Amino acid sequence: MEYLCPLCNGLDQPEVRCRRCGEIMENCGAIQEYYDDYSPYLDMHVTRMIDGVSGDQCLHVFFCKGCNGIRSVAVNLVEY
Repeated sequence: MEYLCPLCNGLDQPEVRCRRCGEIMENCGAIQEYYDDYSPYLDMHVTRMIDGVSGDQCLHVFFCKGCNGIRSVAVNLVEY
C-alpha cells in the first residue's frame, strides 16, 4: 500500500484557525521543506522519519497573516 499527504498533493485544504486571533491560517507546506536548502529535494520517506510525528502523518506549517503566528499541524496520510 502507498500513502500520500492530501495537503501536499492538493487533495484537501483544511480550514485551520489561529489560536491567538482566530484568523484562518495559510498552509505553508510540509515542515520537511524548511530543514535546509536541499530538504525539499530529498525523498519524503527519509525526511518524514525526523519530523517528530508518526509514520502515517505529515507535519505542515501554517502561518497567520493577522498576528504572524505559526502553528504545526499533523495531517493523516491517505491510501491511494
